[in-house]
Amino acid sequence: MASGFFAILDDIAALMDDVAVTAKLATKKTAGILGDDLAVNAEKATGFLASRELPVLWAITKGSFINKLIILPVVFLLNWLYPPAINYVLIVGGLYLAYEGVEKIIEFLFHKKKEGHEVVEETISEADKETAEKTKVKSAITTDFILSVEIVIIALGTVLEQKHPLTTQIITVSLVAFLATVGVYGIVALIVRMDDAGFKLIKKTNDKGFAAKIGHFLIAALPYIIKSLGVIGTVALILVAGEIFAHRIEYMHHILPDLSEILRKAIFGLAGGIVGLIIFGGIFKLYRLIKK
Repeated sequence: MASGFFAILDDIAALMDDVAVTAKLATKKTAGILGDDLAVNAEKATGFLASRELPVLWAITKGSFINKLIILPVVFLLNWLYPPAINYVLIVGGLYLAYEGVEKIIEFLFHKKKEGHEVVEETISEADKETAEKTKVKSAITTDFILSVEIVIIALGTVLEQKHPLTTQIITVSLVAFLATVGVYGIVALIVRMDDAGFKLIKKTNDKGFAAKIGHFLIAALPYIIKSLGVIGTVALILVAGEIFAHRIEYMHHILPDLSEILRKAIFGLAGGIVGLIIFGGIFKLYRLIKK
């Protein structure tokens, strides 16, 4: 009886060891997409009133966990029933990311508010603010869904290469997906609350000494970081889309030359931008036809 119990413990220990090693490999392989995921989601989670930043971020984080709960069983089921379907899902997601990235650029270039016609914050009703917030949260969760699909599939590909049993695959991929959400949104939370940390440092030191200077730096740097995240997040959307097309469309995967990482990223961005422009143009034409 005792020997059977210790045998079970030994099996569990071996399983956890396999999970730890494979999760480490999968995390390394997903590092690139996690960086893009961080940039995109940080941009999506900023731009709110200070009092709403953490509630909004928590709403997006919960949405991300729900995304993972939906994605994990579906991806394993598709991989069992019809593995090529995963590629098609990713390509559709890439089309959405490319469109969203290009839409942001076009909106920035051609739909700026004209001087003298800015909307005063106080004139916006609470209902409109709530609607705008819900819309942005929904957009963030949708984008997170697509990025989460890619993270889960990369992690699954890693465990399949190692030829681990199904139990190890499920635990490893689930762990990587969970750590991705906690890591990404944990860092985003630190970014959006930089100013609070700065104020606390200033108050604690009575605005004196090196710590107070750090506090002032954190407060002054936050607006610039948020603006830069908007640019980085938009670029990341297009880059991720282009990377999906390059890796998931067989023809593009073969015609891409063997170039340096920087040049390959530039080609991914160009591919994502072109596809996004085509989709945006098609949707715009369709909208004009419907309007007529």
